Amino acid sequence: MIDLQFGLGPLILLLIFLVVASIKILREYERGVIFLLGRFWRVKGPGLVIVIPGIQQMVKVDLRVVTMDVPPQDVISKDNVSVKVNAVVYFRVVDPQKAIIQVENYLMATSQLAQTTLRAVLGKHELDEMLSEREKLNTDVQQILDAQTDAWGIKVANVEIKHVDLNETMVRAIARQAEAERERRAKVIHAEGEKQAAVALLEAAQMLAKEPAAMQLRYLQTLTQVAGDKSSTLVFPVPVDLLGKLMGQKETPPRA
Repeated sequence: MIDLQFGLGPLILLLIFLVVASIKILREYERGVIFLLGRFWRVKGPGLVIVIPGIQQMVKVDLRVVTMDVPPQDVISKDNVSVKVNAVVYFRVVDPQKAIIQVENYLMATSQLAQTTLRAVLGKHELDEMLSEREKLNTDVQQILDAQTDAWGIKVANVEIKHVDLNETMVRAIARQAEAERERRAKVIHAEGEKQAAVALLEAAQMLAKEPAAMQLRYLQTLTQVAGDKSSTLVFPVPVDLLGKLMGQKETPPRA
């Protein structure tokens, strides 16, 4: 009787240990990929999961969005400008089975793929496009990454290019280009203003030529403006036709 009790004691302790060791609890954002004797069996979770020690193995997979920083990459643009570009990638696991079975380390694989894709996509664009069309480049990189990581059970939600670093020589060249562009715009605007002013003066001259009295009123208005200034000089405009009449009378010889 005593030998039987000593024989059952270790067995009961072993069973209790196996039961405790086989109980696993997965959080809401976790899934467990279960392998039975080395072969894939099923995906379990969240909640209470039973894993038989020695026969089954479980690999946990986090389903939350992963924020991955892409280190600065040396990129040569389409117009042969060397820049450093870094970005951030947001992705999550949507198929735990593929993420564990199809790739050894999906975090490392996604990071390396993001770096090569960033260099490849930005190398097809010029520097001006990198600086002005960043949203379009983000979309292009995100679509390429999402298509290639789909076989790994990963969904790339977003890609954001953070910085495009230029050397000091290129920064000064861009500043000179921007200054020249502003000067060009200023000259064009000035020329357009002169053109519009010439058109307006032509229309005004044509209107005044139709009515001589309007020209006299314009003379009087000009005198009023000149008289209002604090100046000792008085300018009195004389009509050209009046001067012509006076000069004609002066040159007429007297009658015999």
